Formats: sequence, C-alpha cells, structure tokens
Amino acid sequence: MLLYRQLDQVPTANNVVATIGNFDGVHLGHRSVLAAVIERARALHGQSLAITFEPHPVRILRPQTPHQLITPLPRKLELLATTGIDATLVLPFTDAIRHMSPREFAADILVDALHVAEVHEGANFRFGHHAGAGTEGLEDLGRELGFAVRVHPPRVVRGAPVSSQRIRALIATGDVAHTRALLGRPFDIDSTPAPGRGYGTRYTVPTINCAPYPELLPAIGVYVTTLTVGVGPDAETFQAVTNVGIRPTFDTKSGPATVTVESHLLDFHPLVGAQALTEQTPLRLAFLHRLRAEQRFPGPEALRTQIAHDIAHARRFFALRNALC
Repeated sequence: MLLYRQLDQVPTANNVVATIGNFDGVHLGHRSVLAAVIERARALHGQSLAITFEPHPVRILRPQTPHQLITPLPRKLELLATTGIDATLVLPFTDAIRHMSPREFAADILVDALHVAEVHEGANFRFGHHAGAGTEGLEDLGRELGFAVRVHPPRVVRGAPVSSQRIRALIATGDVAHTRALLGRPFDIDSTPAPGRGYGTRYTVPTINCAPYPELLPAIGVYVTTLTVGVGPDAETFQAVTNVGIRPTFDTKSGPATVTVESHLLDFHPLVGAQALTEQTPLRLAFLHRLRAEQRFPGPEALRTQIAHDIAHARRFFALRNALC
C-alpha cells in the first residue's frame, strides 16, 4: 500500500476510486466499502484510495470529550494495507480542512487535487464544516463536479449495523467476543514491556506488564488473550491470561488507581524471560474472551487459587478453539 501524508504527495492518476472516513477499527463495515472501492478501481483500471484524517477530527472538534481510539494510526494503516487498497492518504486535520464547506472539500480536494472518478461511502457519511452535508449532498456535488457516488447500506451483524461507536461501547463493557464478530478479528492493542512491582513473581504467577496505554482498553477484568512478542519472522505468539485492572488485592491506598495490563503466559518458556525483553520489544495483545470481573481477595493465597482457576478456564478455551479449527 502506498502511503501519502500530504495532498501534494499524491501523484496524478486516472480513474481514482476513493472512500473517505476515520476507519477507526477498520471493521467489517469499513471492509465492505473498501472491497467495493478496490473492485471498481480494478474494473476501471484505476487506483483505489482511502482518505483518512490525523488527528481524529473529534479530538479537534470536541477536545473536552475524551475519545480513545479502537485503532491508533499505525495499527489502522497496517489494517488498511491488509485490505488490498492501493493507497491511503492521511490528511492532517488542520483548521483549513476543518472549515472547508462540503463544496470546497469536494471541489478542491476530491476533484482538483485527487481527480476522483468515483466516491464510495456508507449511508451515515457526513462531511464539510459542521458536518454540513451527507450522502445526498455528496451525490449532488458529484453530479455538478463530474464524479460518481455510490452509497453502501450498513453492514449488519447480529441484528444491528456495524459501527465504530457500537464496537467502542462493546469494548468498554468487556464484551470482546461480540467485538470480534464486528471487527472480523480479535480486538488488540500494541504496547511494549514495562516493569511491574513484582507482586506476580513474589505472590502469584509471573507476568509480562504492558506499558501504560492511552487508547481504548476493555473494561476492568480478566481475559483470555494471546500475546505476540516481537515482529516479523522472529515474533512468537503465546496463549495468556490477562488482567486489566487496578490490582485491588495489593493496591489498597485511596485516590485514583492506575489501570495496568499484565499477562501470564500459559506456554511460557525461557526465551521470553525477563532477560529477553527490553523496553522497546513490541507486544501485541489480542483479547479473545472475558473470564470475570476483577475483584479483591483476602490475600495472595486466595488470589493464587483464583488465578489457577482462570488458567484452567483459559486452557479449556484454547483446547476447544483448536478442536474447532
């Protein structure tokens, strides 16, 4: 996939078929539209193009409202590349872009700069200053300015349209199994190792701790996960049980607690011991199934017993998954 970060980097091409969006999650709804864009570009012997924005417009338009991403930009670009799209343009969401009217955006960017032949969007698409136009306005501008518009119905999974908002709500409640059905893959986060406080090693089971993660995390609780250590041919993926929480058995002080993410590897081996990890080692943690809420135990022994139950449940989960594959 070709990647452009400024309009003037995009070379002139014939028969550009484009789609515009934030693509947070790159979920099944996004993938349906992207697949249609790719198919049409091939039919026209043209180029397929995804247009997205950085930072996410909500962070500029409503800075007072926390907006944690399902997929930060590096992960989003990685996922977009897997769709087969020819190119992605990451437009800086500047004041100039923010204040463009729908007609200015269509004329200056889609026509004059990118020479689009077709634009494909979902039915809830809106664009321009104050989200001033929707798909009907886009179709009117297409007729005026000379590009075709195709509006796609929403992708429906489990009786409701797939959307980033719906997925974000599911993750926030810890329903990672339902989330997986809408994303078409497990929800995951990318991080690096961080030093822990040694509670796991001293009192329960050894864990790998993720560095603080600023974007969307599942609800506090215990999950069946996989943890991939490293990237490329040397990467290795391990079955794991992961706690997202505040460690109430050990952290009893008052005041806001820091959420930590720590994983116990079920198939741990010395090659991924503490001596093999550095602060720069890439980690990818994928959430497969929620086991339980986090809770406070009377002491380390009770916690250790519960963790043994969690590990047994996780092993059964992986055994069943492997049997069904």
